[in-house]
Amino acid sequence: MIDKDTVQKIAFLSQLKIDDKNMEEVQKEFNGIVDWFSELSEVNTDEVEPLLSVNEQNLVCREDVVTVENNAEAILKNAPAAEYGYFVVPKVVE
Repeated sequence: MIDKDTVQKIAFLSQLKIDDKNMEEVQKEFNGIVDWFSELSEVNTDEVEPLLSVNEQNLVCREDVVTVENNAEAILKNAPAAEYGYFVVPKVVE
């Protein structure tokens, strides 16, 4: 069973802000998830082969061929901002 301290620790690690008024609801949801995994662990999968993919068809791959070379100027025309031949993006790390 997940207690409020564990919910706070999970919230801290996942960088979620959980208000005290929502703490009990989130605790119930987390316990529901843990209960669901407990139910799944009871399912007998001894004779079930593991899947590599849910899609049984083989994907048809095309040959990787360069069709247009050195088209940076045309690509940068679509950018909201470009400088010195590069995309300009907002700073994300201080």
